Amino acid sequence: MYLPRAFADHDLSRLHQVIHDGRLATLVTCGAQGLQASHLPLLLEAGQGANGTLYGHLAKANPQCAELAAGAEALVIFEGGDAYVSPSFYPSKAEHGKVVPTWNYVAVHAYGQAEVFHDPQRLLKLVGALTERHEAGRQQPWKVEDAPADYIDGMLKAIVGFALPIQRLEGKRKLSQNRDARDMAGVREGLATSTDLRDQQLSHLMR
Repeated sequence: MYLPRAFADHDLSRLHQVIHDGRLATLVTCGAQGLQASHLPLLLEAGQGANGTLYGHLAKANPQCAELAAGAEALVIFEGGDAYVSPSFYPSKAEHGKVVPTWNYVAVHAYGQAEVFHDPQRLLKLVGALTERHEAGRQQPWKVEDAPADYIDGMLKAIVGFALPIQRLEGKRKLSQNRDARDMAGVREGLATSTDLRDQQLSHLMR
Protein backbone atom coordinates (compact mmCIF):
# COMPACT_ATOMS: atom_id res chain seq x y z
CA MET A 1 0.00 0.00 0.00
CA TYR A 2 1.27 3.45 -0.90
CA LEU A 3 1.90 5.15 2.45
CA PRO A 4 2.88 8.82 2.41
CA ARG A 5 4.20 9.77 5.84
CA ALA A 6 1.27 12.07 6.59
CA PHE A 7 -1.23 9.21 6.21
CA ALA A 8 0.69 6.27 7.74
CA ASP A 9 -0.84 4.81 10.90
CA HIS A 10 1.43 2.76 13.19
CA ASP A 11 -0.87 2.63 16.23
CA LEU A 12 -1.41 -1.12 16.77
CA SER A 13 -4.49 -0.73 18.94
CA ARG A 14 -6.12 1.54 16.35
CA LEU A 15 -5.25 -0.85 13.52
CA HIS A 16 -6.74 -3.71 15.51
CA GLN A 17 -9.90 -1.68 16.07
CA VAL A 18 -10.34 -1.24 12.31
CA ILE A 19 -9.91 -5.00 11.88
CA HIS A 20 -12.35 -5.75 14.69
CA ASP A 21 -14.95 -3.34 13.36
CA GLY A 22 -14.67 -4.67 9.80
CA ARG A 23 -17.66 -6.73 8.73
CA LEU A 24 -16.19 -8.31 5.61
CA ALA A 25 -12.51 -8.61 4.73
CA THR A 26 -10.87 -9.31 1.37
CA LEU A 27 -8.36 -12.18 1.33
CA VAL A 28 -5.91 -12.00 -1.58
CA THR A 29 -3.35 -14.61 -2.63
CA CYS A 30 -1.09 -15.05 -5.63
CA GLY A 31 -0.11 -18.58 -6.58
CA ALA A 32 -0.04 -21.04 -9.44
CA GLN A 33 -3.47 -19.88 -10.63
CA GLY A 34 -2.58 -16.21 -10.43
CA LEU A 35 -4.28 -13.63 -8.24
CA GLN A 36 -7.32 -14.80 -6.32
CA ALA A 37 -9.57 -13.01 -3.84
CA SER A 38 -12.30 -14.06 -1.43
CA HIS A 39 -14.60 -11.94 0.72
CA LEU A 40 -15.21 -13.29 4.19
CA PRO A 41 -15.71 -12.40 7.86
CA LEU A 42 -12.70 -12.92 10.10
CA LEU A 43 -11.92 -12.99 13.80
CA LEU A 44 -8.89 -11.28 15.32
CA GLU A 45 -7.06 -12.70 18.32
CA ALA A 46 -5.09 -9.58 19.20
CA GLY A 47 -2.90 -11.26 21.84
CA GLN A 48 -1.62 -14.05 19.61
CA GLY A 49 1.71 -13.02 18.08
CA ALA A 50 3.33 -9.63 17.75
CA ASN A 51 0.56 -8.24 15.52
CA GLY A 52 -2.30 -10.60 16.31
CA THR A 53 -3.69 -13.62 14.44
CA LEU A 54 -6.66 -13.78 12.06
CA TYR A 55 -9.05 -16.74 11.93
CA GLY A 56 -11.53 -17.64 9.23
CA HIS A 57 -12.76 -20.37 6.93
CA LEU A 58 -13.27 -20.96 3.23
CA ALA A 59 -15.37 -23.40 1.24
CA LYS A 60 -13.32 -26.54 0.64
CA ALA A 61 -13.97 -26.13 -3.11
CA ASN A 62 -12.39 -22.66 -3.08
CA PRO A 63 -9.01 -22.89 -4.89
CA GLN A 64 -7.53 -20.43 -2.40
CA CYS A 65 -7.50 -23.26 0.15
CA ALA A 66 -4.77 -24.99 -1.84
CA GLU A 67 -2.82 -21.72 -2.13
CA LEU A 68 -2.94 -21.17 1.63
CA ALA A 69 -1.98 -24.79 2.32
CA ALA A 70 1.01 -24.43 -0.03
CA GLY A 71 2.31 -21.49 2.01
CA ALA A 72 1.41 -18.64 -0.33
CA GLU A 73 1.69 -15.20 1.26
CA ALA A 74 -1.74 -13.74 1.91
CA LEU A 75 -2.87 -10.13 1.97
CA VAL A 76 -6.02 -9.32 3.94
CA ILE A 77 -7.65 -5.94 3.32
CA PHE A 78 -9.90 -4.22 5.85
CA GLU A 79 -11.78 -1.04 4.99
CA GLY A 80 -12.54 1.44 7.75
CA GLY A 81 -14.71 4.01 6.01
CA ASP A 82 -14.42 6.28 3.00
CA ALA A 83 -15.87 9.47 1.54
CA TYR A 84 -15.56 11.64 -1.56
CA VAL A 85 -14.02 15.04 -0.81
CA SER A 86 -15.34 17.86 -2.97
CA PRO A 87 -13.07 20.86 -3.74
CA SER A 88 -16.00 23.01 -2.60
CA PHE A 89 -15.29 21.94 0.98
CA TYR A 90 -12.02 23.88 1.01
CA PRO A 91 -12.07 27.57 2.03
CA SER A 92 -8.88 27.91 -0.06
CA LYS A 93 -10.95 27.27 -3.20
CA ALA A 94 -12.35 30.81 -2.98
CA GLU A 95 -8.84 32.26 -2.61
CA HIS A 96 -6.89 30.65 -5.44
CA GLY A 97 -8.95 27.83 -6.95
CA LYS A 98 -5.97 25.45 -6.93
CA VAL A 99 -7.86 22.46 -5.53
CA VAL A 100 -9.03 19.14 -6.96
CA PRO A 101 -11.34 16.34 -5.79
CA THR A 102 -9.93 13.53 -3.70
CA TRP A 103 -11.05 10.64 -1.53
CA ASN A 104 -10.57 10.22 2.21
CA TYR A 105 -10.47 6.74 3.69
CA VAL A 106 -9.15 4.40 6.35
CA ALA A 107 -7.65 1.03 5.41
CA VAL A 108 -5.57 -1.71 7.02
CA HIS A 109 -3.53 -4.35 5.19
CA ALA A 110 -2.43 -7.49 7.01
CA TYR A 111 0.17 -9.88 5.54
CA GLY A 112 1.12 -13.40 6.55
CA GLN A 113 1.19 -17.10 5.76
CA ALA A 114 -1.72 -19.18 6.96
CA GLU A 115 -2.01 -22.55 8.66
CA VAL A 116 -5.04 -24.45 7.38
CA PHE A 117 -6.94 -26.93 9.52
CA HIS A 118 -9.70 -29.51 9.05
CA ASP A 119 -10.28 -30.71 12.63
CA PRO A 120 -14.08 -30.74 13.18
CA GLN A 121 -13.90 -29.55 16.79
CA ARG A 122 -11.61 -26.67 15.91
CA LEU A 123 -13.86 -25.72 13.00
CA LEU A 124 -16.94 -25.90 15.22
CA LYS A 125 -15.32 -23.59 17.75
CA LEU A 126 -14.45 -21.10 15.00
CA VAL A 127 -17.91 -21.18 13.44
CA GLY A 128 -19.46 -20.76 16.88
CA ALA A 129 -17.28 -17.74 17.67
CA LEU A 130 -18.08 -16.08 14.34
CA THR A 131 -21.78 -16.71 14.88
CA GLU A 132 -21.76 -15.29 18.40
CA ARG A 133 -20.02 -12.16 17.23
CA HIS A 134 -22.42 -11.38 14.41
CA GLU A 135 -25.58 -12.49 16.22
CA ALA A 136 -24.72 -10.33 19.24
CA GLY A 137 -27.30 -7.65 19.84
CA ARG A 138 -30.14 -9.51 18.14
CA GLN A 139 -33.26 -10.00 20.22
CA GLN A 140 -33.14 -13.76 19.72
CA PRO A 141 -29.57 -14.67 18.70
CA TRP A 142 -29.23 -17.77 16.54
CA LYS A 143 -26.76 -20.36 17.85
CA VAL A 144 -25.01 -23.17 16.01
CA GLU A 145 -26.72 -25.56 18.43
CA ASP A 146 -30.09 -24.48 17.04
CA ALA A 147 -29.43 -26.50 13.86
CA PRO A 148 -29.50 -30.34 13.81
CA ALA A 149 -26.12 -31.78 14.82
CA ASP A 150 -25.85 -34.00 11.74
CA TYR A 151 -26.54 -31.01 9.50
CA ILE A 152 -23.77 -28.98 11.16
CA ASP A 153 -21.41 -31.96 10.87
CA GLY A 154 -22.06 -32.06 7.14
CA MET A 155 -21.50 -28.32 6.77
CA LEU A 156 -18.19 -28.53 8.65
CA LYS A 157 -16.96 -31.13 6.19
CA ALA A 158 -17.44 -28.61 3.39
CA ILE A 159 -15.13 -25.93 4.83
CA VAL A 160 -11.45 -25.44 5.62
CA GLY A 161 -10.34 -23.29 8.53
CA PHE A 162 -7.22 -21.18 8.69
CA ALA A 163 -5.16 -19.24 11.21
CA LEU A 164 -3.08 -16.40 9.81
CA PRO A 165 -0.47 -14.89 12.16
CA ILE A 166 -0.03 -11.28 11.02
CA GLN A 167 3.63 -10.89 10.05
CA ARG A 168 3.25 -7.34 8.71
CA LEU A 169 0.55 -4.76 9.37
CA GLU A 170 0.05 -1.50 7.46
CA GLY A 171 -2.48 1.18 8.24
CA LYS A 172 -3.51 4.25 6.30
CA ARG A 173 -5.67 7.13 7.55
CA LYS A 174 -6.09 9.56 4.69
CA LEU A 175 -8.11 12.23 6.49
CA SER A 176 -6.94 15.49 4.88
CA GLN A 177 -3.83 15.73 7.08
CA ASN A 178 -1.98 17.22 4.11
CA ARG A 179 -4.29 20.27 4.11
CA ASP A 180 -4.10 23.29 6.40
CA ALA A 181 -6.32 23.55 9.46
CA ARG A 182 -9.00 25.61 7.70
CA ASP A 183 -9.34 23.17 4.82
CA MET A 184 -9.43 20.20 7.21
CA ALA A 185 -12.22 21.88 9.13
CA GLY A 186 -14.04 22.56 5.87
CA VAL A 187 -13.89 18.87 4.93
CA ARG A 188 -15.14 17.80 8.36
CA GLU A 189 -18.05 20.21 8.16
CA GLY A 190 -18.86 19.32 4.57
CA LEU A 191 -18.98 15.59 5.33
CA ALA A 192 -20.90 16.15 8.57
CA THR A 193 -23.74 17.88 6.71
CA SER A 194 -23.98 15.15 4.06
CA THR A 195 -27.13 13.03 3.93
CA ASP A 196 -24.95 9.94 3.45
CA LEU A 197 -24.30 8.20 6.75
CA ARG A 198 -20.91 7.00 5.51
CA ASP A 199 -19.79 10.59 4.98
CA GLN A 200 -20.97 11.51 8.48
CA GLN A 201 -19.04 8.60 9.96
CA LEU A 202 -15.84 9.68 8.25
CA SER A 203 -16.35 13.24 9.51
CA HIS A 204 -16.51 11.80 13.00
CA LEU A 205 -13.20 9.95 12.42
CA MET A 206 -11.58 13.23 11.36
CA ARG A 207 -12.40 14.73 14.76
